Amino acid sequence: MVFSLTCLTVIASALMFASVFAQKTVAPSASNILILGDSLSAEYGLARGTGWVALLEKRLQSDQSSWKVVNASISGETTAGGQTRLAQLLKIHQPKVVVIELGANDALRGLQLKATEKNLQAMIQASKNIGAKVLVLGMRIPPNYGQEYTTEFFNLFGKLALSENVAHVPFFLDGVATKMDLFQADRIHPNEKAQPVLLGNVLPKLLPLLRP
Repeated sequence: MVFSLTCLTVIASALMFASVFAQKTVAPSASNILILGDSLSAEYGLARGTGWVALLEKRLQSDQSSWKVVNASISGETTAGGQTRLAQLLKIHQPKVVVIELGANDALRGLQLKATEKNLQAMIQASKNIGAKVLVLGMRIPPNYGQEYTTEFFNLFGKLALSENVAHVPFFLDGVATKMDLFQADRIHPNEKAQPVLLGNVLPKLLPLLRP
């Protein structure tokens, strides 16, 4: 009986040691980057795997990064739709970084800028409330919507980023918007050649958020 108790003690100690050792050597779980956007991020009209979000994912994989990309973008999405979906997305994916690429469809539909601003602010704050870092991608709209409206629309992204102290890309389509050869036939959606440019606009502001 003494021998049995001794054996059990040794085995228990060994199992405890193994458990502690395993906890220390287990690789850290991946951290999620949630992309919440519209058709510009949903690969509208593009071959699968060629959009800027897919290129981001490939870049992270080539760097052997533990970060994983969750693309929750939907063509035609508005800030109201994004806000409605965000709570569940945050709960499911628990992202460490949230990239918000929304607002263009609000403007194209002539929606009230105050509503767009309110929705974006709610998404930023909801993301921050779970401890996520936020990157807001700013947009411009064509001048035919009126100088005052287009200016206020462009400015609201920077104003929100400043007031909420989050990262901000001033114009997501910078380097693309004035080059018709970088657009699909509809002259609205960037083509495959434009996607590396879009990623290049995002990376300088995104990469610092991925550092410890």
